[in-house]
Amino acid sequence: MSAVAPASKVLFAEFTARPGCEETVAELLAGLADDVRREPGCIEFAPSRLSAEPARFFVYEVYRDDDAFAAHIGASYGRVFNERLAPLIVEDGSQLTWLQPLSN
Repeated sequence: MSAVAPASKVLFAEFTARPGCEETVAELLAGLADDVRREPGCIEFAPSRLSAEPARFFVYEVYRDDDAFAAHIGASYGRVFNERLAPLIVEDGSQLTWLQPLSN
């Protein structure tokens, strides 16, 4: 993994699929990943599942700066993803953890 610039927006998103919705969530997330990775300000968008608990999803995200993150949040496909995701997960939306990278 390359160094992340100090102005970058770095976050970790997580959510849990409801029983029976795991594969639908995985498919939605894969489609979103394709869209987000095409954003000019997206540096990294890496969705994963917890090996021991495949209903748990995690996404490591890095955006160039505040403007790139704002563009990401404002993208129409993100809104559609969140609307479709909401009834399929346990939580009330993605749980976000903001990260501050350590300097090298």
